[in-house]
Amino acid sequence: MRRTKPEPRVVNPDVRYSSMPVTFFIHRIMKRGKKSVATHIMYDVMDILKEKTGKNPVEVLETALKNVGPQMEVRPRRVGGATYQVPMEVPSSRKMTLAMRWILDSATGRTGNSYAEKLSAEILEAANNTGAAVRKREETHKMAEANRAFSHFRM
Repeated sequence: MRRTKPEPRVVNPDVRYSSMPVTFFIHRIMKRGKKSVATHIMYDVMDILKEKTGKNPVEVLETALKNVGPQMEVRPRRVGGATYQVPMEVPSSRKMTLAMRWILDSATGRTGNSYAEKLSAEILEAANNTGAAVRKREETHKMAEANRAFSHFRM
């Protein structure tokens, strides 16, 4: 294990919206180093969000991330030969990472035309507290609630 935590990398906000969540989504969408393709997809998503809601798309995106991010999750912990699922609070950085991962995964699983349309529909549903990503958060919270008896095994 490391002695010290590594310094987080400096990430610059995106050009059009000057928003960190948009940059993080661009990086998560990117495949095989094709950042311009990922940027184009994300900006299409933001245009669709602006068209459908009439609101600032960055605010809609941040609302969706806030709605999907879990408060609690279970982590495995070995005690005396048995492995217990111990509920733990989720740090804010992991909360955002999980929210993005769940939104992107549920968008990939959707049926639709383009990836931009699927992702924008999933972000809209997440902003309205519905959709597959929000269901995933609810499942995580249910699991943490079910294993509350093991919360005294905290790490």
